[in-house]
Amino acid sequence: MLVGTAPAGVTSLSFEGEPIALAPDRRFLIAFDRDAGPVARLVARFADGREQVETFAVAPRAWQIERLPTLPKVSQPSAEFQRRRPPELAQIVAARKQETGAQGWSQRFRWPATGRISGRFGSQRIYAGEPGSYHSGVDVAKPTGAPVAAPADGVVILAADSPFTLEGNLLMLDHGMGLSSAFLHLSRIDVRPGQRVRQGEVIGAVGSTGRATGPHLHWGMVWKGRRLDPMLIAGPMPD
Repeated sequence: MLVGTAPAGVTSLSFEGEPIALAPDRRFLIAFDRDAGPVARLVARFADGREQVETFAVAPRAWQIERLPTLPKVSQPSAEFQRRRPPELAQIVAARKQETGAQGWSQRFRWPATGRISGRFGSQRIYAGEPGSYHSGVDVAKPTGAPVAAPADGVVILAADSPFTLEGNLLMLDHGMGLSSAFLHLSRIDVRPGQRVRQGEVIGAVGSTGRATGPHLHWGMVWKGRRLDPMLIAGPMPD
């Protein structure tokens, strides 16, 4: 994730052909997902029609890939899962479309919980040559009931009133500029939709609801549909 400042006189920005919002002080945010291409373009347009182009070279990263050549990928969702999942996904999509004016995107993000990292962003299993879904966040192993704090200022855009099939008790915060955080498997949610929260404020508690093998916090981040590695945004886990 990068935060930049547009040159004076710029009237609009686009990143890979997509419009990018400009803050009143001309700052903006762009970000790259796990499978971003090798080159990306940021275009600034001025009132007189001029354009300024910034080109980014995106280096590949070595992801944690586990190959299981003799184990086929088996996924037979139950009828109950197939019934419940579409409305859950619709809630998540609708939440991410909300524009709240939050300013947390401009802050230095903090870890919502500290502890042993038990799952890394981007890790993936390959079953008999068929890739499974990659891990879309970072997992922090903590006991049930451990507090979860807001990593930056934000507005609550989703607070599940009952556990989702996969995510369990799901809480989502909008940080502004298209950037959001999701906190999965919570044992408790302490905030409500529409509530503004400050960085460091307790928003819930670690749990193992949903599809989880033990208590932990899964923290995921998304910018305009792109899944981001929270570790690159919050920095190394504090001691």
